[in-house]
Amino acid sequence: MHRRSMLKRLFAIAFVTCTATAAAAPQAPAAKPAPPRAAKRPAQPDLAKEKRWADQIVDAIVTGEAVWLQAGKQRFLALFTAEEGEHPKGAVVLLHGMGLHPNWPDVVYPLRTELPEHGWATLSIQLPVLPNAAKPADYAPLIPAAGPRIDAAIAYLHKAGYQDIALVAHSLGTLMAASWLTGDDHARQVFGLVAIGMPGTSADKALDAPGYLARLQLPILDLSGSRDLPMVMRGRAARLRAARKAGNRHYRQRVVAGADHFFQGLDATLVERVAAWLGARFEERHPSPAPAAQRTGAPTP
Repeated sequence: MHRRSMLKRLFAIAFVTCTATAAAAPQAPAAKPAPPRAAKRPAQPDLAKEKRWADQIVDAIVTGEAVWLQAGKQRFLALFTAEEGEHPKGAVVLLHGMGLHPNWPDVVYPLRTELPEHGWATLSIQLPVLPNAAKPADYAPLIPAAGPRIDAAIAYLHKAGYQDIALVAHSLGTLMAASWLTGDDHARQVFGLVAIGMPGTSADKALDAPGYLARLQLPILDLSGSRDLPMVMRGRAARLRAARKAGNRHYRQRVVAGADHFFQGLDATLVERVAAWLGARFEERHPSPAPAAQRTGAPTP
């Protein structure tokens, strides 16, 4: 006990002595804290991942065909499926969600393969993707990178003879589509946008869905599920306010009861909703001629 008491006493003396010495010593001016360094976020698409997707997809295609498009120095995959039936309407550019591919089984595949039955050719394109560990915020720098790919898709369809073209996008693809549409004259190249499960946050301008909608006037169908992602559901009111602020009389917001973010189990409902909206816009652009009796005022038999 005596030894332990002595050790405690010596430790206390040493601590006091050191503290007093430190207090008596002149203090150097505190260094200014270094400004916070912005976190580096990848701004280049993961081309190796895109290649892996393409290798898996091309050999497994049953409906449609693979085509390779060029956006600047980047070659990327697209899947083209021609329209069916005697009354073709136009074409749709399909934009998938975050980190996915143009043949993704949820949302994209049903639309890609079944809209042609309603008279719409589809061109589903590979959007820029990041490694699997990337978070939604990491994609903000990549939003503009989708623009040249959409340009290439539109050019491909024009060359194939299609004039009535719409964008149909899902999840992060809706933000890439909206960003492209706010560019010079881009909105004139398509007649409408179907935005399925549109996310967004005001924390980043590149991911600000209401910010885009406040600048658009073309027809838009904002389609989501009653069981969608919280970010999508919370943003409905803000998206509606933005469209109204823009004076967009052609903006419509619809919610599908029971649908989650990927419309699992509701593929047929999704296709029907999208096809009906596209068909209505097509009729507005190309109204059917009135029957002869109505045109001339002749009495009906």
